[in-house]
Amino acid sequence: MKLALLLSLLGVAAANYEPTWDSIDSRPLPEWFDEAKIGIFVHWGVFSVPGFGSEWFWKHWQDDLKQNKTSPYTKLMAENYRPGFAYHDFGTEFTAELFDPDKWAELFHNAGAKYVVLTSKHHDGFTLWPSKYSFGWNSKDIGSHRDLVGELADSVRQYTDMRFGLYHSLYEWFNPLWLQDKENNLTTQEFALGKILPEMKELVEAYKPEIVWSDGEWEAPDTYWNSTHFLAWLYNDSPVRETVLVNDRWGSDTHGKHGGFFNWADKFNPGVLLEHKWENAMSLDRNSWGYRRTIQVSEVYTVQELIKEIVETVSCGGNILINVGPTKEGTIIPIFQERLLQLGNWLKINGDAIYSSKPWTFQNETEQAGVWYTQREGYVYASVLQWPENDLLVLHRPQVGPNNQILILGAGDASIVKWHAIDDRIDVTLPRMSRVSAPWPWVLKLTDVTN
Repeated sequence: MKLALLLSLLGVAAANYEPTWDSIDSRPLPEWFDEAKIGIFVHWGVFSVPGFGSEWFWKHWQDDLKQNKTSPYTKLMAENYRPGFAYHDFGTEFTAELFDPDKWAELFHNAGAKYVVLTSKHHDGFTLWPSKYSFGWNSKDIGSHRDLVGELADSVRQYTDMRFGLYHSLYEWFNPLWLQDKENNLTTQEFALGKILPEMKELVEAYKPEIVWSDGEWEAPDTYWNSTHFLAWLYNDSPVRETVLVNDRWGSDTHGKHGGFFNWADKFNPGVLLEHKWENAMSLDRNSWGYRRTIQVSEVYTVQELIKEIVETVSCGGNILINVGPTKEGTIIPIFQERLLQLGNWLKINGDAIYSSKPWTFQNETEQAGVWYTQREGYVYASVLQWPENDLLVLHRPQVGPNNQILILGAGDASIVKWHAIDDRIDVTLPRMSRVSAPWPWVLKLTDVTN
């Protein structure tokens, strides 16, 4: 009976992919994702209204109240809000009156991103679209009274060549159906079957995301969430079956094992080449994914630190998903805008080393700090993240013939650099930075390289 209900909910027909991990994992990864390399993550929701601590505001506040604990969360609420004020009261203040999806799309495009992933629903259960499975607790019914998912999807697709994806949390901290299933030791599936599965299908059919970025899986195995059944429908019968891809957060037992690309954990950057396609999801705010009113400049990645994260990730075969947390009004704060535009300016010069690149035989120099390699269309690129001592860059990995060149991307007349081979290394003399117009960090293009 349960299987029949599940198949009815998903509308599963004759399948090319069966609802088993062996079958699901056999699906090839759509090529566009590996070529894209860089995406923008957006954490936006009711948690943006208090803008305090992190997007986990509600959970931390409630946990502290239960423990009768004085904390920054309880102190903020006691001193600034009326007695009895509930988290749901923040929903009416999620107004998004300054949200301009065209400007967001333009900013993300100018940052050099090739895809966008918006949080359609976080762990508080509030949906940024008019979901019939979240009546009265969505952005159309209260607050902004707008379909925020739909508006951004339309702008991204109409004005840019970026792909559009959606984050969706399986988990909702205080949903009664989830709490009841949990109380029953997950022997019941009222929440998974009655709320989550039909909600995800509704989201995919309405907005056709090319990434379904799942989260909130850790308190139950994939069998509780019926993940393989949803993914079989997604790959066989959904409107995005040809181009969609997913991550690995489909159950407490699936990290780094099942799904399309692997996230492993937040801010995952192994520093070594991995066989399976992976993604580094990180945030410009070191301490939060959602907007914080108390953010300090020192807590935001510098553009050099951001480029370092990108270069290391791409050299090791990963994609990077760079997060911003907008305000409740729907604006992206200036320091985040600045970082993204700085990144975009760097990528305009050095994008050949990033987009559509592949890991090279070696990922980095082990004796010369801060040099990472990629390859593309027969060329090897060396991203130099740390200025070498005495302006002398020593490379041990590549072997360059005597008639070949080493160029600095975007350096104009100063693009050709002097080098000579000594034994098993290449000594590259970098020009004075004042002579080169290319933005730092520099990328060297090595022609006709062997290893």
